[in-house]
Amino acid sequence: MNNLKVQEKTDGAVGHSWEEKIQAAVAESNPHITILGVGGAGCNIVSWIKERGVTGSRILALNTDANHLTITKADTKILIGEKTCAGQGAGGYPERGADAMKETLPEVIKEVDGSNLVFIATGMGGGTGTGASVVLAEGLKNSGAVTIGVTTIPFAVERARVQKAREWLARLRAACDTVIVIDNNKLLKVAGTMPVKRAFGVANDLIGSFVKSVSDAISIPSLVNLDFADLRAVMERGGVSAIGVGEAGYEDRAKRALRMALETQLLDVNDGVGRAKGALIQVIGGEDMTLQEVNDAGEVASEYLSPDAKMIWGAVVEPTYTGHIRTMVALTGVESSFLNPPKPAVPVTSFPASKPPEPKKKGFFSI
Repeated sequence: MNNLKVQEKTDGAVGHSWEEKIQAAVAESNPHITILGVGGAGCNIVSWIKERGVTGSRILALNTDANHLTITKADTKILIGEKTCAGQGAGGYPERGADAMKETLPEVIKEVDGSNLVFIATGMGGGTGTGASVVLAEGLKNSGAVTIGVTTIPFAVERARVQKAREWLARLRAACDTVIVIDNNKLLKVAGTMPVKRAFGVANDLIGSFVKSVSDAISIPSLVNLDFADLRAVMERGGVSAIGVGEAGYEDRAKRALRMALETQLLDVNDGVGRAKGALIQVIGGEDMTLQEVNDAGEVASEYLSPDAKMIWGAVVEPTYTGHIRTMVALTGVESSFLNPPKPAVPVTSFPASKPPEPKKKGFFSI
């Protein structure tokens, strides 16, 4: 039996081997990913991502609070609005956060230049993150990059913050391709009994895990790669997105984890999951995860989603997940009551029925 040999062919004109050409094509085709944390909440999220490591992405932290930037972990830190806020924060005023970003926008745009995919992580309802993230997204609108906002919205009891969040989130949605929204009220069901510090860490974990897993799935060869072109097709002009997370072990773990992710979306979605226009599904498991399990997860998603919804999915192997599977599902193009609250019913006032007009009395001059 003849031995089969694979030989590297060389392009005589250029003098490069096919292997070198392939590697050059890979380097060229891999998307340039930038993750930006804006404001206090956004900086906490990128610190989480930086501590755990992410492949193929640059991490930037942007804040008006100089003290907070000193404890933030990122590849690049930028103090925005030095003249506007003097490093002391925006005082909870979104307008000041917006002015601060306008002051520093050219420098930030320069840092992001050349990116194909941009994540803007923030929290809505305060000052810097609320205002600055909107100005940043508007500044990137014509850059050609797919821009994904990832944000939390306040608890219902924070009425003043809720109103600010609603107004500025509408602007962020208009400027980004899609905005993934996590409602802190929904987190109460997941982390309501946890200590405060750990409970707020759940939001960082959710957003950080999603951004990291998407970035890694695009950049690292894995069990099922996430193709950037497919990601663009689902996320581009995706509007508002909701996210859900599920985790399970033992029998049917992939199916159960995905059902949990679909049934526990962290945003109130009008008319349910079936109205979503697209879905991005991430399956994370250990070395023992099989391709059949990943396929099972996809079949479960098909049961919930509309036949017209565009669904893409990736699977990443991480040794720490051996024995169980975690799934994350982002549903794009959904409608939420947070952005479109129902209008209060107009009370119906009852009036006494009008009496029919009395017939005219015929008098002497009646015709």
